[in-house]
Amino acid sequence: MARRIDHLVVGVRDLDAAAAFYARLGFQVGARNRHPWGTENRLIQFGTSFLELITVGDDPAAIPAHAPRRFSFGAFVRDALERREGISMLVLDSRDAAADAERFGAADIGDFEPFFFQRRGRRPDGGEIEVAFTLAFATDPAAPQAGFFVCEQHRPENFWNTAFQHHPNGARDIAAVRLAAPEPAAHLGFLRTFAGVAETPGHDTAVPLDGGRIELVAGPAPARFAGFAMRVPDLLYVAERLRSEGIAFDMEGGRLLVAADAAFGTAIRFETA
Repeated sequence: MARRIDHLVVGVRDLDAAAAFYARLGFQVGARNRHPWGTENRLIQFGTSFLELITVGDDPAAIPAHAPRRFSFGAFVRDALERREGISMLVLDSRDAAADAERFGAADIGDFEPFFFQRRGRRPDGGEIEVAFTLAFATDPAAPQAGFFVCEQHRPENFWNTAFQHHPNGARDIAAVRLAAPEPAAHLGFLRTFAGVAETPGHDTAVPLDGGRIELVAGPAPARFAGFAMRVPDLLYVAERLRSEGIAFDMEGGRLLVAADAAFGTAIRFETA
């Protein structure tokens, strides 16, 4: 069974400025969280997926280095931000990250130990909760600047909260992520293995997921994530909101597009659900 998009890791150099921009787009943005490995984030949660706006914190020395069989999330985020802002990692869901790490190793797309972490959080009513995750990482040698991992949630009832999922723009879920590369088809094999989908004749520009898709488009080297698509119920309403906020956009083929250079390095497309 194909995996679904769990979340996208979106690197930004000014976390609060990016959060304010996404709020102007009509998203409800969560509070700042701090990781012990040197990064800080703010989340935008939807029905079954979320955006992770992330930056490097005040103590870069807290970021561990990569090591044999150990993928450093903080180091990858830091290095990506040194190059540019924008999506640096695609995260799909997992029911058993330890087993997925073994599968990735057997398929020769990753030889990393699973990574477990937990942190404290707060409900909308102020109550304290604990969330916990295990990650399993994969790598596409043809796309070294694009990160891939799956995420198993150990306390999903503490993480997913409908109070965080109501957005003024009506956003419901992430519909797609776009990978731009000089030879898009060269990434199909890896992406299908990573996503758990079989080869489908005639589908050489996208990898179907559970409730979403990975789009492949031509672009300059190196391969990188260029943007994402968001499901909304009413494009005209989103357009009016963006006009009122002074945010430039284009309408193309029944979709609304905010260019990457106006959106902290990530092209954002709104499409109807």
